[in-house]
Amino acid sequence: MTTDTKVIAPPTERYTILGWLKRNLFGSIPDSILTIFAIWLTYAMLKPAFAWIFGEARWEVIPDNLKLFMVGRYPAEYLWRIWLVLYLLVALVGFVWGVWVKKKETTGYVLLGIPIFLALLPFSMQIRLQILLLDVIGYMLYMFGRGENPSYKRWAIIAMLAYFPIAIFIIHGFGETGIMAKVEPNLWGGLLLTILLALLGIIFSFPIGVALALGRQSKLPIVSWICIGSIELVRGVPLITILFMMDLMLPLFLPAEIRIESVIRALVGITFFSAAYMAENIRGGLQAIPNGQREAAHALGLSAFHTMAFIILPQALRAVIPILVSQFIGLLKDTTLVMILSLFDVLGIGKAVLGNPDYIGTTKEVYLFVAALFWVISYGMSYASQRLETALGVGER
Repeated sequence: MTTDTKVIAPPTERYTILGWLKRNLFGSIPDSILTIFAIWLTYAMLKPAFAWIFGEARWEVIPDNLKLFMVGRYPAEYLWRIWLVLYLLVALVGFVWGVWVKKKETTGYVLLGIPIFLALLPFSMQIRLQILLLDVIGYMLYMFGRGENPSYKRWAIIAMLAYFPIAIFIIHGFGETGIMAKVEPNLWGGLLLTILLALLGIIFSFPIGVALALGRQSKLPIVSWICIGSIELVRGVPLITILFMMDLMLPLFLPAEIRIESVIRALVGITFFSAAYMAENIRGGLQAIPNGQREAAHALGLSAFHTMAFIILPQALRAVIPILVSQFIGLLKDTTLVMILSLFDVLGIGKAVLGNPDYIGTTKEVYLFVAALFWVISYGMSYASQRLETALGVGER
């Protein structure tokens, strides 16, 4: 016998759309009034927006300049390399999804639907077929990854670690002539440059940030002072100042025959800036670990190195996953500042397109497209972090 007096709604109200609407939106007279008012207000606000989007907007500016938005001045005869990198990425995502997720989820359908949606846009038939091929490759590797093979997880990890160096090698090329001729980084641009700067900044700044966080807590005064000075110096100035210093001051300290590309200078500035903030975030995670963890590790005979590497640091990183991902998203958006180094990232390409007399008056269309690109990438990173937090049980005991 139970003492619970809560009345369960009939199945028609629990499992149908009408039941959900009644329970959440029209449960009472005040709720009904607020719902109707909210619907009217939303309609009044969105009606002119939809009228502009589907009637007045000049969206031809996007397909006409799609190459510039995606890869900047990357030579047209080597665009097949970019497609190859995309095919490898889709294959990797499909294989990893099949290995680690296996079950069908809404996100998987969204990933499959994005190329189909892009193929409906006014591109050439060749580009549409190439976009649809992404779906085919991704789905085939997803089905392959679902196979019950214990070694697939190991291969998935190896593929994730190897993908990025291989992608950089394909994009950059080597030699002076031939199908793999070298393409200088100053010709990279658009979304390609934005993603590369963000990913390389994240990859390189992470170990530097961990080293600075550990060094700041070192018992050796000289190590601690150097790390504290580096962190506070970088965090005390804005990123745009660091980029100016890398662009204008760094060449003064180098021999005249040594010339560093603007992309490399921007990457170094972004990396050190991100590493300083990452060090403080990781230090917060280290301080959140109780001393009992260290004492238990020492009682088991673990050395200080093994205690930090296998006991303390993994728990600290697990605790600060949300703030690290927030920093990564901020770093992605901060890459737009490389325009001051005459680098044309996706936002810089947008400004350049608006300077074309043929596209005067398309400011809203261009910036809305750029904003949509940043939102998709940022939301993808946020969703991935949420899945990782769920898998690791962050916030649970």
